Amino acid sequence: MNPSPVLEVAQFEVSPGSEAAFEAAIAQAFVYLQQTDGYRQHQLQRCLEHPQQYLLLVHWGSLEAHLVNFRQSENFVRWRALLEPYFARPPQVLHYQLLPGLT
Repeated sequence: MNPSPVLEVAQFEVSPGSEAAFEAAIAQAFVYLQQTDGYRQHQLQRCLEHPQQYLLLVHWGSLEAHLVNFRQSENFVRWRALLEPYFARPPQVLHYQLLPGLT
C-alpha cells in the first residue's frame, strides 16, 4: 500500500517590520524543502488583513516525508536557522489529507 499524499499547513507570524526580511529569508530557505525526498510543491501566502501572518502550504508524498525526511534532517536545521529570527511566536503546523470523492 502506497502512503497517501499530505498537505502541510504552516502558519507563521513574524515580528512587525520584519516582513521583507522574512520573505527574503524564506525565499532562500525553500531550496531545503525542495531537496527533500517526498517533497512535491509549496506555496506561500501573506494575509491581507494581518500582514505579519503567512500561510505556507507544502505538498508531501507522505507524512513521513515531512516528519522524517525533512524534520529530522540537516536541511531542517538550516531552514529553521534562516527563519526563526523573524518569528513573533512559534509556527503552528498541521497536516491534512485529501478526502477522495469530496472534492
